[in-house]
Amino acid sequence: MRVECNIHAACTDPHAVLYLRQMSPAVAEAVSILEKEGADLLPLTAVRDGKTYFLEPGGLELIRTEGREVICYDKLKNRYRLDRPLYEMERYLGEAFVRVSKSAIVNIRRISHVSAGFNGSLELVMKNGMEDYISRSFRKSFKERLGLQ
Repeated sequence: MRVECNIHAACTDPHAVLYLRQMSPAVAEAVSILEKEGADLLPLTAVRDGKTYFLEPGGLELIRTEGREVICYDKLKNRYRLDRPLYEMERYLGEAFVRVSKSAIVNIRRISHVSAGFNGSLELVMKNGMEDYISRSFRKSFKERLGLQ
């Protein structure tokens, strides 16, 4: 693979662009390292059983709305309530997470498998066993993001 770096003193927003035929484990690892570079993500504050917890974003598997609340689940299926709206969480969490429906965001690195569901949707199973659906309107962007086209 050819790699090109352009260093400019005036660059205030460093970014990388990769042109790939498909995603490989080595490239996924490189992307993970690049995403962490300069990341100033603070732990998220979330509430469970009346206590406030500080959660690392990488430890989350699934974030979704349940009723009027935004709820996140970690690797152990612990349920936490977040005080931020889902669209804000999507922006905050960045490239490691992908929107799969109007009401859910998942951690790409924690997806176990995907299978065909009803009405053209795809069923998504996380490594902790939690399930959700990739709706038809988000299927194309999900597949593109994971290099499944």
